[in-house]
Amino acid sequence: MIIFDKVSKAFDDGTTAVDRLSLTVPSGKLTVFVGSSGSGKTTALRMINRMIEPTSGTITVNGVDVSTLDPVKLRLGIGYVIQHAGLMPHQRVIDNVATVPVLRGQPRRAARKAAYEVLERVGLDVKLARRYPAQLSGGEQQRVGVARALAADPPILLMDEPFSAVDPVVRHELQNEMLRLQSELHKTIVFVTHDIDEALRLGERVAVFKAGELQQYDEPARLLSRPANDFVSRFIGLGRGYRWLQLIDAAGLPLHDVPQVTAETLSGERLSDGWVVVVDAIGAPLGWIDADGVRRHRDGTPLSECMSGAGSLFRPGGNLSQALDAALSSPSGVGIAVDDGGKVIGGVLAADVLAAVESQRGSR
Repeated sequence: MIIFDKVSKAFDDGTTAVDRLSLTVPSGKLTVFVGSSGSGKTTALRMINRMIEPTSGTITVNGVDVSTLDPVKLRLGIGYVIQHAGLMPHQRVIDNVATVPVLRGQPRRAARKAAYEVLERVGLDVKLARRYPAQLSGGEQQRVGVARALAADPPILLMDEPFSAVDPVVRHELQNEMLRLQSELHKTIVFVTHDIDEALRLGERVAVFKAGELQQYDEPARLLSRPANDFVSRFIGLGRGYRWLQLIDAAGLPLHDVPQVTAETLSGERLSDGWVVVVDAIGAPLGWIDADGVRRHRDGTPLSECMSGAGSLFRPGGNLSQALDAALSSPSGVGIAVDDGGKVIGGVLAADVLAAVESQRGSR
């Protein structure tokens, strides 16, 4: 547990970066500090491991005032991930990951062995271990940065805008990886970002900062449904209702039967109206086809020209936003649901998503 008690930081030029911050970061949870540039979120993060010293107030980690601890020992016991990964360019990946365990006295051979295991845990091919950082993609470098922070198995992980330097697709993948890792490891994580969507997606609790002051500290659902003031409301922006859908588990959503055909059996299909899903040999969706498309294909038009796209796919365990996206992006109005292997297992309807929203409305 990390506790800020009336913590302030004023710089020599008179700037107050953090003003009387009081909040508790719960153990084993992912807490996000979010705000625009200059809001104080990064300064607050860096005061935890004493990279920046507070002007006043107290920060305790598991009941111990960090100001009483040796700064170097404190930092060696806390994982730290920054933007652009911050890897040492002259060292191979494996030695970057093994850095902290070696500094803490672990034999290099043992540290490297453990580093290979951590690389696999963060989703990296161990073949990359012998490469230098410059030989990696941006996403791979960030994964190495996370691996290095986890290598010594610290109870606390500080992450300062770690995914902001990569493209949106890679960023989404890294967020997924972060959620998976946290579900397995249950670290106490403080994650800094300027992106409210990233904050709402990752955070179990979210602290919104403005000009050094804490505006609201709450669960994502309450931020969306009950913003504390006009600033928080404006910062979250439009589409709060759609964002709220991302926070609601779709586990109870019914799956409806969807008609399926293969490319081989399609020519014999007698379809008067409606749509069917064309699947491959393992049952994965290739696309939707209607009666007109079936007739055109039977007359010799290539199947690829007769089908419409499958739309976004929904996987059980997803959220209501993903289910609604699948339904709305489907030409048939039925979103395709697939299992972990990509096989069609049913369909989801927008009407069912709206019904689920209504059932949740009273709990907001």
